[in-house]
Amino acid sequence: MNYAYEEKSSRSFEETLTKLKYAVKDQSFGILYEVNLKNKINGKGLDFEPNFTVMDVCNPKLAKDVLDEQIEVGYFLPCKVVVYEKDDAVYAGVLKPTILIDMVDNSSLKAAAEEVEEILIKAVKAAVAP
Repeated sequence: MNYAYEEKSSRSFEETLTKLKYAVKDQSFGILYEVNLKNKINGKGLDFEPNFTVMDVCNPKLAKDVLDEQIEVGYFLPCKVVVYEKDDAVYAGVLKPTILIDMVDNSSLKAAAEEVEEILIKAVKAAVAP
């Protein structure tokens, strides 16, 4: 099961992260929370070297529509987008809403998940484009 969409970036970690923040906002999504796991883990006295930033993002209108249909889908919100380093490369990606929504027995939510996924993939592609 391919639970994430990701692209390799030709940019540095910081450049990719900055571009992704702008790309998400350009798609009418807000960043609710951002955490650099490297800093958090190292701050607890553990050694973790690669940069890995997770951002929780949300479009209020789309979220409201989904929650109005089935409030339990709130377990999947907000959406996660990430930028991380691995093997001397930088990647940006998104946890696929369509995979998550498949866990819910409500076919009417599929279109909303597809729309959100398409928007967030567009943001990832914009962040890594040369």
